[in-house]
Amino acid sequence: MGQTHIRALAPSSTVEIVAAAEPHEVAAAMLRGLGLRVHSTVSDMLDAGNLDGVLVAAPTDQHLALVEVIASASLPILCEKPCGLSSVQAHAALDIARRHGVLLQVGYWRRFVPALQDLKERIAAGGVGTPYLTMCAQWDHTPPAPQFRRHSGGIFVDMGVHEIDEIRWLTGQEVAQASASAFPNVEDQEAVGDVDSAQAMLTLSGGTAAFISLGRFQPEGDLVATELFGSSDHARVNVIQPADGERPQLEALRRQAEAFARCATGGPFEGASIEDAEVALSVAERLSRAAGLKILGREA
Repeated sequence: MGQTHIRALAPSSTVEIVAAAEPHEVAAAMLRGLGLRVHSTVSDMLDAGNLDGVLVAAPTDQHLALVEVIASASLPILCEKPCGLSSVQAHAALDIARRHGVLLQVGYWRRFVPALQDLKERIAAGGVGTPYLTMCAQWDHTPPAPQFRRHSGGIFVDMGVHEIDEIRWLTGQEVAQASASAFPNVEDQEAVGDVDSAQAMLTLSGGTAAFISLGRFQPEGDLVATELFGSSDHARVNVIQPADGERPQLEALRRQAEAFARCATGGPFEGASIEDAEVALSVAERLSRAAGLKILGREA
């Protein structure tokens, strides 16, 4: 994910990645080839200075410890979602940020997709009438490595938090009721404890129903889509389609980082807060329990 952010920010005129912490030499050599100052530890990178903020793109089970180290250096933080393996960890990150008085934004990049921003405004203005149902799907081309999956929190924590945050942000409603199911078989037997697909049905605080569909195998390529049915209109946003590749995500990640930079230099807060991340993880935990799934990596 760190390499994805590097590609996303390459064309930015306002945000520049100047240094990285990478303990693995193969990846470190690649980063040095891009002209970055590369350090073997985050502490070394922070000690070297000349940083205005830090982007955390490490595995999920390292998020909380990294937030603590970076906040102690009084630097603003843009942390990849979900900012911890559990709502308890996200709340601990919130306490850390408050204690050190630093900005902590969480990387829910869907909030920076222009078509979704337009849909949010239409919903708020009553342009779809009464919103009856919203459906969000995320189906990846291929799953991540088994080692990552075993420490990712599982499919609702790793993937579903995106849909949970998007639904709350789009509708302005909270999750009142939740049920879920998971497909029982796993193609890669090394992905111990994880599943390849899961679905969830939510009832929101304003009465709107929401459906979430998640999958780790989409042979044609990554697919992310949102659909909404209202009393006076219907809307569909193809956030990512196989033919698009990663372009829509890269553009949203760039816009997210630029918004983070504006906020870090005195502008308004525009992204997902750590409070939003805590709620998303809390709902993901509810869905995991409802589907009979374990939160993977919590013991790590």
